[in-house]
Amino acid sequence: MVVFRPDPCGIFCLMLTYSAVGYADYVVVRHLVIPTMSQTLWGALNTVIFNIIVFLIGFSHLRAVFSDPGCVPLPKTNLDFSGVHAGEVKREKEADGWTVCMKCETYRPPRAHHCRICRRCVRKMDHHCPWINNCVGEFNQKFFIQFLFYVGLASIHAIVLVIVSWIVDPDSIHYESKHSRIMHTVILVVESILFGIFVLAIGCDQFQAILQDETAVEQIQRRGPHRQQRATRTLLAEVFGRGPPSLWLCPFEFQPPNTELNMYEV
Repeated sequence: MVVFRPDPCGIFCLMLTYSAVGYADYVVVRHLVIPTMSQTLWGALNTVIFNIIVFLIGFSHLRAVFSDPGCVPLPKTNLDFSGVHAGEVKREKEADGWTVCMKCETYRPPRAHHCRICRRCVRKMDHHCPWINNCVGEFNQKFFIQFLFYVGLASIHAIVLVIVSWIVDPDSIHYESKHSRIMHTVILVVESILFGIFVLAIGCDQFQAILQDETAVEQIQRRGPHRQQRATRTLLAEVFGRGPPSLWLCPFEFQPPNTELNMYEV
């Protein structure tokens, strides 16, 4: 079950994200397309394309926010850990990579880590991201990467439209003063550059972690698992789902890996 986290930093980042995206959409339509391209098919086409990207940003972001990142289910009954540190229970469970989380008071599968903000253990936890107010884990990493991709795409599109609009009609004052247009355009360019660089850096880190088969938490702790090297497509499919690569950037469908946790069937 997904629970909205009342984290002040996360809530602020959510508000900032949608404010920035909404403002970019407003500037593109009101201060770029309408003054210079409103009478052309080019203007209508770019308006539709940019708003489709904005929709994909919002949809992938909401899925990253409200999807279960891979929270390890809590046991229905209290577990007795009095002999965990010395008994055979510990040796048996840790032999398969299972460990004990004393904060959740439960067993957790290999590569799961405890998030102090979510207060749960998350499978293949990469990091807790305030921009989605959620952990990036095994089941929502796809949506997080899609969000980064579409934000970057919107940033590039906005900058291109700024350049084109000023080339087409640099002295356009049909719908607003030139000073107002310049102010909004400068803010849009700065916003696009900042967000573009930001998502590019995070996206590169995400793909590096995927291809190295090592989460950010494992990299920081310097104790990532030593696994046999696997094909790039196999590693990407574990994140983006078992569907064809043509659907990897589609936020409307996702086939997660097997979620069975045999520990709780014992």
